[in-house]
Amino acid sequence: MEYNLRTPVKKEEILRLKVRDVVYISGKVITARDEAHLRMLEYFDNNKPLPFRVEDVVVYHCGPIIIEDEGKFRAISAGPTTSARLNPLVPKILKKVESMVMIGKGGMSGEVADALKEKGVYLAYTGGAGALAARAIKEVKGVYWQDLGMPEAVWVFEVERFGPCIVAIDAHGNSIYAEVEKRVEENFRSILSPL
Repeated sequence: MEYNLRTPVKKEEILRLKVRDVVYISGKVITARDEAHLRMLEYFDNNKPLPFRVEDVVVYHCGPIIIEDEGKFRAISAGPTTSARLNPLVPKILKKVESMVMIGKGGMSGEVADALKEKGVYLAYTGGAGALAARAIKEVKGVYWQDLGMPEAVWVFEVERFGPCIVAIDAHGNSIYAEVEKRVEENFRSILSPL
């Protein structure tokens, strides 16, 4: 199935998505890499409200290249970063929120898949397509935590038909990556069995 999601993304929309569905995102997307996730956890640990929402929007694992053009920020590249680096952090954040949609590349762990159950999805976007991704960004709406540096700051983008993204982990515990690993293991065993 193909879906066009617009933020704020409702939980029932998240629960409708299944592994292998194609998704295009329109509306508000925020970027967050390692340092932003660590700071979010600090805020949660200290009962401080975040200066932005992670629910209803889409959290993009991305370190964009931003330029200032006539007094306004503009993204010239916004490709996904490797999401597996965030495996230890995402389940802790998911405990603090009602729902979440994430985009990244390379997949996430079984622990993240478990934490996403009934709560969120992980969408895969093609790596190496940063310039293409930037074309879907219609406006840089703002930035938080600039002290972390350009790639680690939280950038707020208004996007139109960002994608195509593939539902790689759904809210029902299904994961493309787990399926591929299982098939690889089965193929490996069948290759070795005649030996």
